[in-house]
Amino acid sequence: MTEKFLKNEQFNFIKKQVTLIKESIKKHVPPTVLNATIDLANAKIVDLFPSASAEQIALLDLSKLKNDSEYEQYLQLLSNYVVDFPKISEQQLKKMFPKSKKLKLPDLSNLDYSKLTYLGWNDLGSNKKYVVYELDGKMVGIECRISPTGKNNICSICNGHGEVAFFSTITKAKKAKNPDYYKAIGNLICIDSSECNKKITNVDYLEAFLKETLEK
Repeated sequence: MTEKFLKNEQFNFIKKQVTLIKESIKKHVPPTVLNATIDLANAKIVDLFPSASAEQIALLDLSKLKNDSEYEQYLQLLSNYVVDFPKISEQQLKKMFPKSKKLKLPDLSNLDYSKLTYLGWNDLGSNKKYVVYELDGKMVGIECRISPTGKNNICSICNGHGEVAFFSTITKAKKAKNPDYYKAIGNLICIDSSECNKKITNVDYLEAFLKETLEK
């Protein structure tokens, strides 16, 4: 059995491609269109893994699947190859946010680490959201101030549509000639991080945002 090699966001991407194929089947599109949809989905999935082994490529191949049952079995099989988000302790989280003396911690015991791209939780009492992510092999965390919008919109992190809040954070960047300089960056983000983790298919924005925030 090959080792686990799928990340949560990659598995979400594959599920999205499967959904597109199943929708095309339900619409009874012409065989040529359906075959093109399947071929494109297969190519996009394989492109996610440029260093994949022959065994992994075979696991990812969905070109021969014919019906809903086979697609569900395919996803169920791939779910066994999703890499868990790194285990983290309450003590490690406290060290990441030393300035937050009354840090409200998430319930780590109930987390499904195989369904996390990032760890995020809210402290609505202080209007803050905390985000923890493994960036370039190192666990990093940022604290954001959130302002619920009361509306649905597109989340910057997962690109999904849902209930969002405006979030902002202060970067660590400083200017030598102006010690009081600071830069705030922000955007819209899902209020519910667990829902965000279900929809995220790409980490480009998340990583760029974290790097800009943490850059000194």
